[in-house]
Amino acid sequence: MAAVFLRRLSAGLALLMAVSVLWVTPAMADPDEGGSKTLRDALESAAKGQADAIQKLKASKKRQAQLQATVKQSEADAKALASSVGEIANRSYRLGRTSTATLLLNSTSPDSFLERIRQIDMLAQLDGQILAQYQQDLARAKAAKIAVDREIVEQQKQVAALTKKKKEAELALGSVGGGGAAGGFINVNSPLAKPAPRNSDGSWPKESCTVDDPTTSGCITPRLLHAYQEARAAGFKHYTSCFSERSSGEHPKGRACDFSANKSGFQNVAASGSDKTYGNNLAAFFVKNADRLGVMYVIWYRQIWMPGNGWKAYSASGGPSVVHTNHVHLSML
Repeated sequence: MAAVFLRRLSAGLALLMAVSVLWVTPAMADPDEGGSKTLRDALESAAKGQADAIQKLKASKKRQAQLQATVKQSEADAKALASSVGEIANRSYRLGRTSTATLLLNSTSPDSFLERIRQIDMLAQLDGQILAQYQQDLARAKAAKIAVDREIVEQQKQVAALTKKKKEAELALGSVGGGGAAGGFINVNSPLAKPAPRNSDGSWPKESCTVDDPTTSGCITPRLLHAYQEARAAGFKHYTSCFSERSSGEHPKGRACDFSANKSGFQNVAASGSDKTYGNNLAAFFVKNADRLGVMYVIWYRQIWMPGNGWKAYSASGGPSVVHTNHVHLSML
């Protein structure tokens, strides 16, 4: 009897242990990203500054191209009127101010008198329109050239801002032994994501944690939700966790997600094999679509990508979650 009881007890304990393993393994605790608050704040500031400078630089170059087209068209229009303006000037010189009175006095009849008045009036109106249009074309070309010069100054300003933020990022990464050149994760076959909504000037609208997080009971920004949905639509459906209560970083702001390399959950080992390939492809997807989605930075397998720096070494020390070898971290603008 005692033997039967012991066998049943042993079987029960084995079952309980198996259930416990199944309960814990698929979804370990959210990864401890590692690094100090100072590092995270520095990376956020650098990445945001880079994205802002890049957006303003692109907008300025677009305006410059439009202004240069205006200069070209206005100068062409003015050139087309140049011969007519010359004819008006020559006619005024030849006939002088008395021409109108002379033409009227030489009229042979009242009808001829009225007809000459009409012709003179029409000629004067036409001459006035030509001269006014010519002056407008020249003024438009001049104003556009001045505006082009302003855009060039703006571009120089944004290039300087981008350079500064790139150095800040390198210093921040260098403080933890990183910042060096890295091979990065690129996949030319990565699908294109649907663009997230922008402001009319091309900038990203300010967003807060206002929509339900489909991965937790917390909240995230609409832009992060869009990125999450686009990733899933592209086939990246492994375990993911976004919002979490932390002392710093993007997760508590609803602007970051951790995408497990393993299908079931965050494993306490560095990803390898198909899990590593999954992480490589997911990181490449976010980088390829960074401008479409509003990506601030991506961290994966000891490397970090930012808009201005590209892929750089990320050398935080610690376990798989700290060095990001078991999950892809995504932070959004």
